[in-house]
Amino acid sequence: MTTSALARAPRLRADPLAVAALFGALVSISAGASFAKGLFPAVGPEGATALRLIVSACLLSVAFRPWRTLGRRDWRALLPYGIALGVMNLAFYKALSFIPLGIAIAIEFSGPLAVALLTSRRKADRLWIALAVAGLALLLPLWSGAASLDPRGVALAAAAGACWAVYLLAGKRAGEDHGIAAVAGGMAIAAAIAAPVGIIHAGAALLRPEILLLGLVVGVVSSALPYTLEMIALPRLPTTTFGTLLAAEPAVGALIGLVALGEALAPSQWAAIALIVAAALGAALTGEGAKAEPHG
Repeated sequence: MTTSALARAPRLRADPLAVAALFGALVSISAGASFAKGLFPAVGPEGATALRLIVSACLLSVAFRPWRTLGRRDWRALLPYGIALGVMNLAFYKALSFIPLGIAIAIEFSGPLAVALLTSRRKADRLWIALAVAGLALLLPLWSGAASLDPRGVALAAAAGACWAVYLLAGKRAGEDHGIAAVAGGMAIAAAIAAPVGIIHAGAALLRPEILLLGLVVGVVSSALPYTLEMIALPRLPTTTFGTLLAAEPAVGALIGLVALGEALAPSQWAAIALIVAAALGAALTGEGAKAEPHG
């Protein structure tokens, strides 16, 4: 398409399938987080994380059989992706035991936001990132009540954000090199990390039928489905566009919390949602047409 045609009829330049897959993943993750809270009283965040990742790894392994396509060298290459995935989930679920879901998501988003900023090449990217930052500033209780946030929760959410940044970069390369098998392989590695932690913390409670059933639901909705959708999106979107589109997650999480958990939002939080969604839409409308080369 020529420049004049673009000027006459702006259109979504990022891959529509990739954008749809990514937003589907965000909705699924937020919905799964609301289900996972039902596991906390019985098995704690550690047990919930272990169940989530074990169920996801089993389902994805049956579906995609990574052992048939991944060699020993491939498994080694997937280690950064899988380790980041496992630690990210453990840190984020543990953070939820200290601080609210919306705050944890906003802090965790600092990871992909940093990736978007560091990989930005154009002025338009910086505009959408600035809008996302402004929205996140409104979501966080920076001006009142910040001192009431448990520092353990803030630190854990920030650690999850750092792991999310690694996942973003390592996952893009893994998806380009191994396709959908990378999701199953990375999830198996993540489950191997989380399982011992969950078993030590929750023990035999993990085997109760009602816990296993809810764990199955959480595993499918929180991990198997969204990470598969993200792996579809990662190779098709430039890193900056992907990272900025993820700015919609706090907004999606707030809306899921309102519908599923009855969490009311303040006017400033609605304003934050508007800014974050504007950043996400702007990134989609002006994203580069070609996918970015992986950064080495």
